[in-house]
Amino acid sequence: MNDDRLKDEFILSTLNDLVPEDHLVRKIAKWVDFSFIYDLTKPFYSDKGRPAIDPVVLFKIPIIKSLFGISSIRRTCEEINVNVAYRWFINLPFSEKIPDHSTYSKNYTQRFYQTDIYHQIFTNVLNQIIQHNLIDFTNINIDSTHIKASANKKKFIEEIVTKEKSVFEDEMLDFINDHRQDDDDKSLPPSAKVETYSVFKVRS
Repeated sequence: MNDDRLKDEFILSTLNDLVPEDHLVRKIAKWVDFSFIYDLTKPFYSDKGRPAIDPVVLFKIPIIKSLFGISSIRRTCEEINVNVAYRWFINLPFSEKIPDHSTYSKNYTQRFYQTDIYHQIFTNVLNQIIQHNLIDFTNINIDSTHIKASANKKKFIEEIVTKEKSVFEDEMLDFINDHRQDDDDKSLPPSAKVETYSVFKVRS
């Protein structure tokens, strides 16, 4: 039935009702406590001025990017805007606007650029995921080399975090340099490239 009236249908439902019970974001939300982010990021925020983006929201965005293999922060923000499960995960109702790429990038670069905050947060999250047995270690590849189930989990975490941090910081650096060029400022040098390829499976 091709009827445009269906697109204007009013649905009485909650955001929680629309996310399947077996969706990965529910498993992550159940077992991973993100409240530690507030303590880690507190020194970077001021009580003055306009309220900033919630730091948990800010850092859940790259976590979604990493978990679901989305190509960029820009694309991730676009996906969150239309994906009910992602919106539920970062705890933003339909009545609130998702940070766009430029807003997100400015918040990150003005507070956390050239700090190890991303590394700390991603390591903490991965540790919690592993602690609750949410990763299947029977099939792990690091640097394109298959590693057996008895793999050193500490090495695995460091490899994954190093890879994700490198990709993430390269993208933020590109954003900074785009704006520096607009202001006729010299571009910042690129960060060292880390050629690390990792694959792991989240338990179903």
